[in-house]
Amino acid sequence: MKLVQYPHPALRHKAEPVTTISKELHLQVGEMLHLMYTNEGLGLAAPQIAVPNRVLVMNFAGDPEQKDQEFVAINPVILEMKGTIDDREGCLSFPDLFAKVRRAKSVRVQAYNLKGELYEMTVNDLPARIWQHEVDHLEGVLFIDKMGMLGRLNSKRAIEEFIHEFNEAKAKGTLPKEMEPKF
Repeated sequence: MKLVQYPHPALRHKAEPVTTISKELHLQVGEMLHLMYTNEGLGLAAPQIAVPNRVLVMNFAGDPEQKDQEFVAINPVILEMKGTIDDREGCLSFPDLFAKVRRAKSVRVQAYNLKGELYEMTVNDLPARIWQHEVDHLEGVLFIDKMGMLGRLNSKRAIEEFIHEFNEAKAKGTLPKEMEPKF
């Protein structure tokens, strides 16, 4: 499994619900956690590895040693959002691109863990931002879609470069097969 970068088509597809917690799903989650930590991320959604299911992994501390901050969310839903806050945000599918994005300050979420148990939590600030960002990925929504006008203007050159590099790799046939969308 590899991370896909913008403008890979997998990032714009809506993910499908998970219906079975299988050995393959456990392996996928393990790979996702590994990729998230290797790339120094705080969260990763299945579409970012071109897998079309509603699965995400997070570690609010970004530290593989802090397992109490690590969460697996299968078929997650945001039940409630409160307040707003503008803060700097980035994405593993947009290396080195950061911009201010407005998000809810607090969210109440619900998801299943790898044991098939339903859990619910209410989080604020950075954990709330991570949940919203990753759930957006499951809907094919990217953080660049949430930027204000100034953020879009400031990010225009970087986004054009992502598109150029993707098209160049596609033309040369250098995109690995596993990075082609599986949708």
